[in-house]
Amino acid sequence: MSALTVSHDPEHNWDDLVRFWEEMEWPEGSKVEIIEGIITVSPSPAYRHNLTAARIHRRLLSVIPEDWEVFQTQSIAIPSRMGMFIPDLVVAPVREDTERHMPAALAELVVEITSQSNARHDRITKPAAYATAGIPLYLLVDRWAPEGATATLYGDPKGDVYRPLSTAKFGEPIKLPAPFDLVIDTSEFPAD
Repeated sequence: MSALTVSHDPEHNWDDLVRFWEEMEWPEGSKVEIIEGIITVSPSPAYRHNLTAARIHRRLLSVIPEDWEVFQTQSIAIPSRMGMFIPDLVVAPVREDTERHMPAALAELVVEITSQSNARHDRITKPAAYATAGIPLYLLVDRWAPEGATATLYGDPKGDVYRPLSTAKFGEPIKLPAPFDLVIDTSEFPAD
């Protein structure tokens, strides 16, 4: 099943778009994001997708400070890019004043795991928005990469561009730098 997009009147501003996104009744279990000003409804991720996210989540919990958390299904807002994204994982300090969505600039790391239907957004649209927001690290786990299943870590955001820091084919380790100082064994990820 692929994503469904919902048209929105371009005359409305960011606040109107977010209000529509928050108030609409979406299909239960679906992932609803605003991508470049367009509301996108996707089915819930597949088992292998979730298994990869769970394995990364487990590793991150062992190295983050007590006042940080690893979030799944947390909406992060990037109004300058007309984006309300729900990364597969977000690592950020805990903030008591955060409501439904958090400003993306609070995130220390975002992780996206591609599905066939969303690979373009995870490879192009979302990293540009995450870099614009100044999120220090972006980990893309791409089972569908043209050169074969890979995990790529991006960092040093400048404008809307990240610099690739390292790439690992599935089966090889990938290292996240400080403040994580974590090696993730990609052989734990389902490749088929």
